[in-house]
Amino acid sequence: MCELLAISSRFPVTANFSLMKFAEHGGNTGPHRDGWGIAYYHGNDIQRIREHQAAANSDWVRFIASHLFTSPLMIAHIRRATRGERTLANTQPFARELAGHMHVFAHNGDLPALFDLPSFQPHHYRPLGTTDSELAFCCLMDRLRAVWLNNNDTPSLTQRLAIVTDFAKEICRHGPANFLYSDGEYLYAHAHRRTNPATNQLEAPGLHLLNRRCPTTTSSDTKIHGLSISSEENSLILLASVPLSEEPWQALEEGEIVVLKNGKRIVSPSINKDDTMLL
Repeated sequence: MCELLAISSRFPVTANFSLMKFAEHGGNTGPHRDGWGIAYYHGNDIQRIREHQAAANSDWVRFIASHLFTSPLMIAHIRRATRGERTLANTQPFARELAGHMHVFAHNGDLPALFDLPSFQPHHYRPLGTTDSELAFCCLMDRLRAVWLNNNDTPSLTQRLAIVTDFAKEICRHGPANFLYSDGEYLYAHAHRRTNPATNQLEAPGLHLLNRRCPTTTSSDTKIHGLSISSEENSLILLASVPLSEEPWQALEEGEIVVLKNGKRIVSPSINKDDTMLL
């Protein structure tokens, strides 16, 4: 299965791929050799770099590591293809514009049933590639469009979260549905199930979370396996499919949705066994 990585930070930070195990999983220490990508937010816009080649052998990865690509919000993905050819169009993270904001999405799982569901036939947003992940994203964007374009003001977090939660609740009935989504203001993460290499079974946790605080120094450079974080004073949260260091990563519960902004957790609802949302 694919792997996900995201960072929400109070101040801009760097994520240097050649230094981290995340990139090594993309064809070196892991089997995810079918593409990789990262999206850096800069205000309402993004800088997105993708490649349908293995991250472990990528010159682009080494280029990123040698330059200071900084952002307070990043979403990254390394791919092991289960649906769709090894092409750039099928390489995540995916991005679309809505109401003057760039929306970014990355998914880890397998949702082939979506292609045959009437409720997952997109209208305003159409896939460029052939993956179930992009189809799911286009359908999510169709649903979000209603609140983003039918309001005089930016929709509230309550409105946005209700749509994301209903979407997560629906797709996880059809297969593994770990995903990261951002509208540029908030980062939403849904944890579900992923294949456990030890048992080869689908099981929770599908995502892990790590809180980091960088001490106040004149030159702070905190390195963990998979990230190089530089800031004078900062608080940030990392999300990853598997822990990237020996630090105390928190395994998210199955069905848990985490909402982050500026390195802080805003709300963490869960989809309960009876499909109710816990706030």
